Amino acid sequence: MIDVVGIGDDGWVGLDEGRRGLVRDATTVLGGRRHLALVAGHTAAGADLVAWPSPLRPALPGLLDTAAGRGAVVVLASGDPLRSGIGTTLIELLGADRVRIHPALSADTLARARQGWSAEETSVVTTVGRDLRAVLPHLASGARIVVLCSDGLDPARLGGLLTEHGWGATQLTARWHLGGPDEGALATRADAVAGATADLVVCCLQVRSEDAAAMSSVGTVPGRAEDFVAHDGQVTKRDVRASALARLRPTPAAHLWDLGAGNGTIALEWCLAADRATATCVERDEARAQRIRDNAAALGLAGRVEVLHDDTATTDLTTLTPPDAVFVGGGGNEALLTRAWSSLRPGGRLVSHAVTLDGEAVLVGAHAWTGGDLTRLTVERAVPLGRHLSWTPARAVVQLAALRGES
Repeated sequence: MIDVVGIGDDGWVGLDEGRRGLVRDATTVLGGRRHLALVAGHTAAGADLVAWPSPLRPALPGLLDTAAGRGAVVVLASGDPLRSGIGTTLIELLGADRVRIHPALSADTLARARQGWSAEETSVVTTVGRDLRAVLPHLASGARIVVLCSDGLDPARLGGLLTEHGWGATQLTARWHLGGPDEGALATRADAVAGATADLVVCCLQVRSEDAAAMSSVGTVPGRAEDFVAHDGQVTKRDVRASALARLRPTPAAHLWDLGAGNGTIALEWCLAADRATATCVERDEARAQRIRDNAAALGLAGRVEVLHDDTATTDLTTLTPPDAVFVGGGGNEALLTRAWSSLRPGGRLVSHAVTLDGEAVLVGAHAWTGGDLTRLTVERAVPLGRHLSWTPARAVVQLAALRGES
């Protein structure tokens, strides 16, 4: 059994007697150099204080085996070890039955306490070792966000990112060394942040915008204007896209296959629609596949969208993360639909579109064995015609939407 002890910036004095006892009784204490310094002089005589190696993950199994062979093992972690911490890694590696977590107050909890923000109305985003653009999907006027940062340069970087995307009016409060003797803070507009703060910093965002364009794509409901991503014209139009996603039903942590992804708009809006939703895109055109990657990064979704450059007719679907839903764009064939359908668990959802007569015939044929709904979608938009407006129809789209049953 490994005990993971959360410790705050106040060090030993902030530990309760239970956590102090674990540290005193440990034969081996593992942690970052800063954590080990906080307990120096309070461990048992002869105890080994071992700093994490770099890179950490490959060395962990051997390091833990060696430590466990000597006796009781304590791992030190900042605040809550399950908030972007080593506790999560250890449970993934060893299983929950071999790891006991003894949390302290997390940095985001302390930040909310200073701000007077309730947990229910605050989002927490970690950018530790990650792209700051992970904040972007959470931006909406009035939102309250606590951002866990990598270092003291991040507040200025974050302020620049918010300003670039039209959210420069956001009130940004940087707070560092929360709960410790060196605690400090700086509050200003995002577009006025300059210079570096101390490390061990979080940023509290009271989100605001004075830019109407920034507000045009907020919210989780699909159907954003086509220019929310870069594209070459191969893009599912917003009204049809909204219909497809209404049938696909994005849910938290659910996974989508977007087969024949084009420029990735279905997959990207799937991820934006639900917290922790992920997607695998398969696209045969190499330039479009790269564009999906670039679009995902620009939207703060780089870690949630996997892109495979491959012909969907030959891709080995059994190697992909199992899907909760599958979207097959125009150009799908019976063999691909069959493989996609058989990959779905009971309750999984399939949506496919066709814009040609051949594609429509494929969907009509597939409907015989998938069931579900066949829908013909037609959209007309008013465009100028001389001094007047006239309705101009877009190409009709046939949509197959089906729910996989028990069979």
